[in-house]
Amino acid sequence: MKRFAYDFERPLVELETKLEELKRLESAGKEDIAVQISYLEKQIQKLRERTYSNLTAWQKVQIARHPDRPRTSDYIEAIFTDFIELHGDRVFRDDVSIIGGFARLENVKVMVVGHRKGRNTKESIARNFGMPHPEGYRKAVRLMRIANKFKLPLITFIDTPGAYPGIGAEERGQAIAIAQSLMEISVLEVPVIVANIGEGGSGGALAIGFGDRIIMLENSYYSVITPEGCVSILWDGEGSVEEATEVLGLTSDKLLEMGIVDCVVREPLGGAHYAPSLAARELKKELVKALEDLSKVSTKDLVEQRYSRLRHIGYYTKARESETLSGKFQNI
Repeated sequence: MKRFAYDFERPLVELETKLEELKRLESAGKEDIAVQISYLEKQIQKLRERTYSNLTAWQKVQIARHPDRPRTSDYIEAIFTDFIELHGDRVFRDDVSIIGGFARLENVKVMVVGHRKGRNTKESIARNFGMPHPEGYRKAVRLMRIANKFKLPLITFIDTPGAYPGIGAEERGQAIAIAQSLMEISVLEVPVIVANIGEGGSGGALAIGFGDRIIMLENSYYSVITPEGCVSILWDGEGSVEEATEVLGLTSDKLLEMGIVDCVVREPLGGAHYAPSLAARELKKELVKALEDLSKVSTKDLVEQRYSRLRHIGYYTKARESETLSGKFQNI
């Protein structure tokens, strides 16, 4: 079966495919073939390290979007027990691009909410490629309120290119649904832990992407706009996505440096899809640690600290036009 690969990964995938073919040969056990297999395995390891050890920002965004990358549903299954999914916003319908419900993290009862992408074309279309409608965010708000009522810590998973921008979504109040979700999550009287596992695009991510602890997987991203959106809308189509990605500073290492996120979880070499179980174990460790730390904070301090953090995220500096990137920001 042909594996999906980005341009920068193709030399590695070609070698791995050749290795698999050699191992399937009936003569694979013979000495000369065994020597070739051993040699290829060493070369593949060296090439994998070269390929993934110094990724550009755009390459990290590509890995965040990899079709084989573990989804929210995969992490729920791997990390939690006793998951009971809840459906619907009690207003319009059930938006399957948002998944949520009761679960246990170790021995602690929690509420889990997250974006849900598809694993194949059929699922992706059904789940709108992980782009929620207003009813998806209203479902999330309903679950937040249940969590608050029953004093359950809230754990959210971010993985979306953004909220759905279609006419129907706008007619049903997409902007206000996102605003209500952000308002609700900012004043919850329970610990809120956010895990960014892939894409974190715009308000669609922020709606369930703010809390007391924000954790990012190494190759995930979090940004006010996607690189493609930046080029198209802010730069009038002039520029490259590679350039935009660098300027946006949306990768986990940059966001950790700016204090926007609290923790970056290392991924297996090549991305979480290379070893999903290992990625889930590492993420679970950080979730458990965050929950233990936040359980020691009083309700009053929890809400005050979260609100203060939200109000103080980000900073800006003024620069002369000659100092900006090709003058691209002069009219923003």
